[in-house]
Amino acid sequence: MKKVIVGFAAFLGFMVICTLISKSVYAYRLPIVSVCRPESKYIEHKVEAQGIVAAGGEKTVTYLPGLRIDSVLVQVGEKVEEGDALFQIDLEDLKELMEEKQSEISKLSLQINATLENQAIEEQKKELELARAREDYDTTSRLQDTQVGRAMESYVQAENDLEESGGGEELKDALQSAAYGEADAKAARDEAVKQAQRRVEDLLLPEEITTELETARLEQALLSEKLQEYQKVLDNQGVVRAPFSGVVTKVAVGAGDRIPDTAVLLLSDESLPCQLKILLDKEQKKYISLGDQVLIRLEGKNKELEEKIDYLAESEGNPEKYEAFITLPEGTGIPGLSGTISRSESGEKYSLCLPAAAVHSENNRNYVYVLKEREGILGQEYYVDEINVRVTDKNDNWVAIEEGAVDKESRIILSATKEIKKGEAVRWEDE
Repeated sequence: MKKVIVGFAAFLGFMVICTLISKSVYAYRLPIVSVCRPESKYIEHKVEAQGIVAAGGEKTVTYLPGLRIDSVLVQVGEKVEEGDALFQIDLEDLKELMEEKQSEISKLSLQINATLENQAIEEQKKELELARAREDYDTTSRLQDTQVGRAMESYVQAENDLEESGGGEELKDALQSAAYGEADAKAARDEAVKQAQRRVEDLLLPEEITTELETARLEQALLSEKLQEYQKVLDNQGVVRAPFSGVVTKVAVGAGDRIPDTAVLLLSDESLPCQLKILLDKEQKKYISLGDQVLIRLEGKNKELEEKIDYLAESEGNPEKYEAFITLPEGTGIPGLSGTISRSESGEKYSLCLPAAAVHSENNRNYVYVLKEREGILGQEYYVDEINVRVTDKNDNWVAIEEGAVDKESRIILSATKEIKKGEAVRWEDE
C-alpha cells in the first residue's frame, strides 16, 4: 500500500512538471507585445516642402539672326555680369555669310548702274523726240497758215470776179466753192496744229514712277548695313557678351544652331525681387493658405526668413498639385537654387490619440489591435482583438480616433516581436 501511494505521488509530481514545461514552451513561442493607452493630445501639423527660386522677371537677349553658334559659354542658373561672354560665333561660317552678302551687293550695284544708264538713254531719246515734236509743230503751223492764206486769196479773187462781172451763175458758184475751201483750210490747219501740240504735250508729261531702282538701292543699303554688323562680329572674334547682368534662366540655342529671330537666352531682371516656387500636394494644401506666414530656408543660407504666401492655386501642369509663390526680399535668392518652407499649426485637442504606429490601414479601412484576456487551455491568457476605428485627424507621429470603438482604458498593441493577427494568443511584456 505504501508503494502505491508513493508511486501515485510520483506520478502527480511528474504531471505537474510536464504541465509546467508545456506551459513554459507554449508561452515561449507566443509573440511578445507592448501596449499603449489612448491619451488626450493636440494634433500638431507641420508642413515642409521644397521648391526652386525663380526670377521675378526676365529680360531677353537677342542677336543677329542667321549666325551659327560655335559654342555656348553659359548654362541655366549661372550668374553673369554685363560684358561676360555668353556664346561664340562660328567665324568660318560668318566669313562665308559675309562673302555672300558682298556678292549680293555687287550684283545690286550692277543692276543699279544698268538702270541708271538706261534711264539716261531714255532721257536722251525723250529730249530728241521733244525737239523733233516742237520742230514738227512749228513746220505744221507754218505750212497750214500758208494753205489758209492761199484759200483766203482764192476767196477774195472769186469775190472780185463776181463784182466786176455784175453777176453770173458760175461766178457765184466759184465764190461759194472758194468760201468752202477757205473754211476747210482753216479747219485742217486747226486740226493739224492741235495734233502737233498734243504730241509736244505728251512728251512733256513726267515719266511713270517705278520702284525698281529705289527697291534695289534699299536692298543694297540693308545688305551694306548687315555686312557692317557682321564685320563688327568678326572684329570681336565672334564673342557675344552679356548686355546686362543677371542669372541665366533659359538658353534657347546650342552648338551648331543658327540664331533665331526670337530670344537667344533669357536673363533674370535684377530690378525685380526673386520668388520661391513651391509645389504642394493636397494634404499639405490643407494647412497652408494664401497670405499665411511661412519660414524659409534658402540653399547656402543659414538665416531663416519669414515671408507670406503671395500666390496659391492649382497647378496647370499637374491637377493633383498646387503651386505657391513667395516673393523674397530684394537682393535675396538666386534663380535655380533650392529653398524649403515650413509651417506649424497647433491644431485641435482630441481625447483619444494613439501613436501612428498603433493604427493600421488597409483597403480604406483603419483598425487597431487591442489586447484582451480570456480563459485558455493553460489558464488565463492574453489574445489579440481587431477593432475598426475612424480617424478624425493625424500627423506624422499621432493619430486621433473617434470615441466609441475604444476608450481610454483600452490596451492598444503598439508593437510585437512577431506578426500578429486577430484571435491569436500573445504575451504582454509588462506582465
